[in-house]
Amino acid sequence: MARRLRTVRDLEVEERRVLVRVDYNVPLEGGRVVDDTRIRATLPTLQWLLERRARIILCSHLGRPKGQVREELRLAPVAATLSGLLGQPVRSVRDIVGPEAQEMARRLQPGEVGMLENLRFDPREEQNDAEFAAALAALADCYVNDAFGAAHRAHASVVAVARLLPSAAGFLMEREVQALERVLRSDERPFVLVLGGAKVSDKIGVIENLLPRADALLLGGGMANTFLRARGLETGRSLVEEEKVPEAQRILDLAAARGVRVELPRDVVVAPTMSAVSQRRIVPVTAIPPDQAVYDIGPETVRAYSAVIAGARLLVWNGPMGVYEVPEFREGTKGIAEAVAGCSGFTLVGGGDSAAALQELGLAERVGHLSTGGGATLEYLEGRELPGVAVLMEEA
Repeated sequence: MARRLRTVRDLEVEERRVLVRVDYNVPLEGGRVVDDTRIRATLPTLQWLLERRARIILCSHLGRPKGQVREELRLAPVAATLSGLLGQPVRSVRDIVGPEAQEMARRLQPGEVGMLENLRFDPREEQNDAEFAAALAALADCYVNDAFGAAHRAHASVVAVARLLPSAAGFLMEREVQALERVLRSDERPFVLVLGGAKVSDKIGVIENLLPRADALLLGGGMANTFLRARGLETGRSLVEEEKVPEAQRILDLAAARGVRVELPRDVVVAPTMSAVSQRRIVPVTAIPPDQAVYDIGPETVRAYSAVIAGARLLVWNGPMGVYEVPEFREGTKGIAEAVAGCSGFTLVGGGDSAAALQELGLAERVGHLSTGGGATLEYLEGRELPGVAVLMEEA
């Protein structure tokens, strides 16, 4: 029997206390938010709730405090940023489920917003503890999960609370699931898969799940070196997962048997070390010097990949083509970003550096869906059921 995702539209929220799980795991520097992308992504849900005069109680994790209070990971700077985006106060407390949190929840008026302290300051959050979940649930009348980026975690604020209150997905969660379901279920062809990043091991599950339906697989980033090694090429000092070379060969063989076009870099940017950017040069992939390492794909590769991308009707891109954190090794990723933005098919982009390239180039609005999910997006594309999504499903 078909299942559907319950959404916030299914809940009675008018003037009620709504516990909203968000993913505000954002970078902080000097006590200030330096990238508010994840905060902005939740605004449609929050504004919809505010229009219905809901009393919003936000909860999120930030960083990995491992059950300890860490001053640099408090959520007050996040509340301040959200306040500016909403144009109204966001009352933050230094408490999660204790007296201060309870008092804040009790005093909230219709149309007001409060924020609990970092959920992971309490070790019970990551343990999916029933008692902790009950204390969170006691603060509200219903629950909305708009934290797709945490949906692959069976944590108290993601799973256990959803079973205790009338619960539903926010608009961000809904958009993420709809976009990923389109990738997994659609028969739109050609279907092109563009994968980068450092390690093959991070993407094997995605490749295995999507390869049977893909028409082309374009590989870049450090993971491409492992495939180059599988093809018997010299990779110099480049990052290679030696233990994954047989796995890379198996994927190449599987793709060949299925008639899937696999593109590996044709030319690459090499240098003696990552910091020796002044000595970087472009070489054919067949001529990587033994004393150099690959840090980006070259312009010929960008042109070849772009030609394949241009013809896609359905495309997934996850992971940078080079060492994106070093400006001199960003050109490959930027070239692919421009190609993906120019693709007329449905494009889904995930991964921090892939998204960063699109935003840096002002192209983020030109892709079909820019996922904020990180690891959750990869697990969904692997075909896994995410606990935070499954708990919000019902029979259609």
